[in-house]
Parts: sequence; structure tokens; C-alpha cells
Amino acid sequence: MRHEPDLPQSATDPILPLSRRRKAAIIVQLLISDGSKLSLADLPDRLQEDLTAELASIRLVDRDTVNAVAAEFADLLDAIGLSAPGGVAAALDALSDHLSPDIATRLRGRVTGSANADPWDRLINLDNETIQRILTAENTHIGAILMSKLPVPRAAELLGKLPGDLARRLAVGIKQTETIAPQSVARIGAALIANYSTTLDTAFTAPPGKRVGAILNAAKPSMRDTLLTGLDADDQGFAADVRKSIFTFEDIPARVRPVDLPMCLRDIAPDDLATAMAHATTTGGDAAATASYILDSLSQRMASQIRDTMEDLGEVSAEAGESAMSIVSAAVRAQADTGRITLIQTEAP
Repeated sequence: MRHEPDLPQSATDPILPLSRRRKAAIIVQLLISDGSKLSLADLPDRLQEDLTAELASIRLVDRDTVNAVAAEFADLLDAIGLSAPGGVAAALDALSDHLSPDIATRLRGRVTGSANADPWDRLINLDNETIQRILTAENTHIGAILMSKLPVPRAAELLGKLPGDLARRLAVGIKQTETIAPQSVARIGAALIANYSTTLDTAFTAPPGKRVGAILNAAKPSMRDTLLTGLDADDQGFAADVRKSIFTFEDIPARVRPVDLPMCLRDIAPDDLATAMAHATTTGGDAAATASYILDSLSQRMASQIRDTMEDLGEVSAEAGESAMSIVSAAVRAQADTGRITLIQTEAP
């Protein structure tokens, strides 16, 4: 049997009942044929797939049908008085040049959960306690996805803290994530952020106790002691948080290894170091013990030079001595903050 070629729709009955999907496909094909450059990437994935399938099913369409569909499309456009971006994210993009940066950032944070669209950037930075809570509360499939997203050392650390049966289920669950689609992982991440992340945009990255502690680290011991006494009277809980962030001259023996001290002290002026040692020795108690600890940790030659300078200084005023001790503790703390040394962790009082 001879195959008849596909023919256009009859010119006497050009406008057969067409679905909106078929009309859209005709308009798209018409624009493409005319050389227009269309950006369809913003459409939902399903619509892009349906449009492609509809275009594939079109063979030949007569001119009158094309003209009728185009005229209907033109009438629809002519009836639209205003076109605004759909969705909050699109609205923010349109208004980005007209909103204040603070407002734009806050609104975008409500939509996406962060400046970036990927919720997993925030999830993997949650503290271990929150991550453990998620792993315990959510089903094994979600927990396995979360474990797969974490850096390997941290995932191993958290796995070791979980009950044995849960750890085994999560390990098996990771195998079942092999074929999960990226869109599903993104949706799960967004849901977890909505349920477990209560992080707010704030002006300061460090908590209040740590900020006050940093200020008191640079203060003179007498001022620091006075302020801490006042904080104890006003708010004992806050005072305890501040004390956790304080590193003083007297903390050096308990927090700094002898091998690290020479590097910590190398950038301190010899006169400042000798002044701190002289004042601490005269003060006695923990300060004197710290001075002895420091000198014993240095080479014999360097320690001897410091002792000679201490003798040449004679009597040191309390103000000069306290200032010099603060310089020493600040130098040690700076080395720890930059990661050049690691302070010994101590139990909170």
C-alpha cells in the first residue's frame, strides 16, 4: 500500500479545535522560523518537556491556521495592560536596583534561605548538635543524603556519635541514594533548612560573650578583673560566656605548650617582654608562676638575655607591667587565632 504524504489541514476548514499546548507550540515554531531567539530555560522542566513533545508531533499546518493562531496570540498580548514578574525571586531581580541593599538581602534570604540558592551550603555549616538531631529525627533516606553531603571527616565523626543501629541503617541508606535526582536533593535540603535552621542575618558574626572577651583580652588586668566582677553581679550567665573567651597572661601555663612559646614571643620587643616578666615576678602568685614557665620554655641564651634586661629595668610601674603582660597574652592569642599554634582545651569552670 502506497504511503500518502502528510498534507496540510484543509483550507476550507483551516481552524480545527486546537489545544492551548498545540497553539503555544505553533507560536514558538513560528518565532523560531522567523529567527527570533527565545529563552525558555526559565520555564519549569515539565513545561519544557511538554513543549518539546508538542513541537515533535507537528507536521504540516496550513497558512490559514497559522494566521488564526498568530492573530489570537496578538489579540491576547494586546489585551494585557501590565506584565509583572511572577514570584518573589523574579520580583526581587526586577527591583534589585531600587531597593536598599539591606532590604534586598533580607528579602532574598527569606526566599532562598541564603544569598546562594543551594540550601546545602547552609546545612553543612550547622553545628554538630543540630546535625545529630536531624539524623535522629528524620527517616533513614534523608539522613543518608545528609551524610553524603557532609565532608568525609565530619561525617565519620558524627557517625561515631550515633547509636550503632542508626549508624548501620544510615550506611546502608547511602547505597540507596545512587539514583536520586539533583532536584530531589535540592528540595530535601530546602525542607531541612526550613525546619532546622533558625539562623538570622545579623550585624556581628561573633556572639556577644566572645566579643566582650576579645575586648577584655586586650584590657589591663586590673580593668578586666573589675569588669568581670561587675558582670558577675549583673548577669552571671553572660559573665560565664565572657570568661570562656578570655585568654590572659596567667592562662599561658595551662593553655600553651612549651614548644610553642618561642614562636609566640619572637615578635615581641625585648623591652616589653622583659617588662612583663619583671612585673609578673614582682606581683607573685599565678603571674610569677607564668613568668617562670615562660622563661623555662625558652633557650638558655634567650632566657639569660631577658633576665639581664629585667635587672637593668629596675622597678617597673604597675601600668607599664600590666600593659606589657597584655602584649604577651595578645601575641600568644594571635598565633592561636591564625592557626599557627593550638591552645590546650580546658574544662569550663
